[in-house]
Amino acid sequence: MKVNQLKAGAALSYASMVIGYIVSIIYTPMMLRLLGQSEYGLYNLVASIVAYLGVLNFGFGSTYMRYYTRYKVLNDREKIAALNGMFLIIFSIIGLIAVIAGAILAFNTELIFGVELTDNELSRAKILMIILVLNLAISFPSIVFNSHIIANEEFVFQKFIQMIKTVINPFIILPILLMGYGSVGMVVVTTIFNLIIEITNMTFCIKKLNMKFSFRSLEIKLMKEMTIFSSYIFLYMVVDQINWNVDKFILGRHKGTSEVAIYSIGAQLNTYLISISTVISSVFIPRVNSIVAKNSKDRELTTLFIKIGRIQYIFVLLVIIGFIVFGRSFINLWAGENYLVSYYVATVLMIPMLTSLIQNIGIEIRKAQNKHKTAAFFMTLVACINILISIPLAKYYGAIGSAIGTSIAVIINQIFINVYYHKVIGLDILLFWKEIIQLSKGAFIPICTAIVMMMNKNHFADLTFLLLAIPFSVLYLLSMYKFGLNNFEKKLFFNDNLKKLSITNLRKS
Repeated sequence: MKVNQLKAGAALSYASMVIGYIVSIIYTPMMLRLLGQSEYGLYNLVASIVAYLGVLNFGFGSTYMRYYTRYKVLNDREKIAALNGMFLIIFSIIGLIAVIAGAILAFNTELIFGVELTDNELSRAKILMIILVLNLAISFPSIVFNSHIIANEEFVFQKFIQMIKTVINPFIILPILLMGYGSVGMVVVTTIFNLIIEITNMTFCIKKLNMKFSFRSLEIKLMKEMTIFSSYIFLYMVVDQINWNVDKFILGRHKGTSEVAIYSIGAQLNTYLISISTVISSVFIPRVNSIVAKNSKDRELTTLFIKIGRIQYIFVLLVIIGFIVFGRSFINLWAGENYLVSYYVATVLMIPMLTSLIQNIGIEIRKAQNKHKTAAFFMTLVACINILISIPLAKYYGAIGSAIGTSIAVIINQIFINVYYHKVIGLDILLFWKEIIQLSKGAFIPICTAIVMMMNKNHFADLTFLLLAIPFSVLYLLSMYKFGLNNFEKKLFFNDNLKKLSITNLRKS
């Protein structure tokens, strides 16, 4: 049943992702035109500030997963109930802290956003911030239930709910925008809808998964241990927020909301790329924690790391090459000429993300092993460097400059983290890159084709050029199948191979 959940969960993840892209392609242009570039930029600017409050969860979601898996292996139901109760209290308190912190930020919008915003924009920013903070506060207690669903590998339910949310959300928001309620109406409706989703998850956990809570035996020693473990995950979260949200804040202060809107479109497309990778690795989080909890050998983790990485590489590389070739035409038709610079923003962000996205299961491995202290401190240092270099780059080059600063930080992090995985975590990184190089043989013909197409790009009208994306994707997949994929990957979607994760099979294939 677990294997079926993994495969069905992965399939539903991709189905949800594809539906999400289709909905976004239809919905985003309408939203951009109904809101206007300035208000869309304002919404993203405020959302980026509120996102920093998201780090208040201190990484306790990953901590819950680690300790739940440990107690589940031991079949200690009392400990699990106490864990559930402890985390529900923790996240409820964090939600209250978020409301207080958000209120302080809302009444200091002039100080936060600087002089580039008009009085009307500052007034609207205050309202948006209050509503978005309430939305965030609601989400904190629900982390317990979401983590419980993932820990029990109930991926079908989880992904199905995400799919429903993806499809229904735009149909609720669009009438609000058409009635002229703007970004404020949009975030109000989103908050109400998110509340309904969280109540659904809670009901599923209690009724279907028989989730129990105990508030009588809260262990101070365990709390201390979990806090130490979470503190380094907290640093990762801070780094993540800095790398992906600080650019909007810097641009908002120095360039205004229009430049934030341009950057946001590019960053949104980069987020789509990230989602392609994470839908695969996310379903293996419980598996990683289970392997570590059973004290399995590093060879088993290396095998999982390589097999997931190779599959991610196939899809991530296709999107990056495809976007470089077709992205400018797509943005011109999708968002309009005012957002053409977003193509260069997205390209600059995507290219260095390739190595990061094919190794993101490594994040869960080092969390499960509790070996993330050094990496957390190093990444925090690089995030600070990102801020220092992004400010002058943003002043002189706008959205593209900010993207360059973030990409430099990503490259530095990846060089370090590969060494860290090899030396500290015990993963065979040399074997990993050997496998990726072997897989890259399948990309040679598509890359050569892409170069030729780019050289002749101006001979195509935008829509005509975009129609070539489908045959190009077919060429890529055929080339990968013929020259890149191993036997395991060729049979993956036809046989029950998710269970056969051994280093011997990998080498044979």
